[in-house]
Amino acid sequence: MSTRKIILLNGHPGRTSLNKTLAETYRAAAEKAGHEVRFHDLAEMSFDMDFGEGGFGDPKPLEPDLEALVRDLEWAEHVVLTTPIWWGAIPAKLKGAFDRALLPGRTFNTRKLSALGLPEPMLTGKTARVLLTSDTPPVFLRLFYSNAIKKILARQILGFVGIKPTRFTSFAPASHPESSRVGEWCEKVRALGARAA
Repeated sequence: MSTRKIILLNGHPGRTSLNKTLAETYRAAAEKAGHEVRFHDLAEMSFDMDFGEGGFGDPKPLEPDLEALVRDLEWAEHVVLTTPIWWGAIPAKLKGAFDRALLPGRTFNTRKLSALGLPEPMLTGKTARVLLTSDTPPVFLRLFYSNAIKKILARQILGFVGIKPTRFTSFAPASHPESSRVGEWCEKVRALGARAA
């Protein structure tokens, strides 16, 4: 099996979390298998979460942590994101990182439009895996919410800039899992990391 260049983003803003445990498990397994991993931990990143008075035409300069994130997205072949679902969406700080870092000229090209009027994605040739934690079982996410969070992440965020396909691995209920259940989840993540899947 060939090795891959992986960017791993723990998208939980807390310094300790199940998401961080899953991210560290994936990282250890991937590195043990010989893959190159660049790790970003949202809790350790410092940046302004919104544009303020700026916008795409006049963006704020990227803080060092966001610049490093974009450089590693450009470098990587595979993107791995861990995130909880909070109120049907991703944490505000994670959304802020995407808002600020996924800019025209770096991740999509507004000067080249498709027949549908969509800008040309600039991060093509990369795949993604999202490790998704929630208290909502996957069957309810599908039946009652039409997998909205998955569609947003796969199509409107990662897919928009060219990262696809995005595959999901869900872990629920995640607020107070028994240690044996966490162990089972970590085994699943360890196998994904070893394969860079």
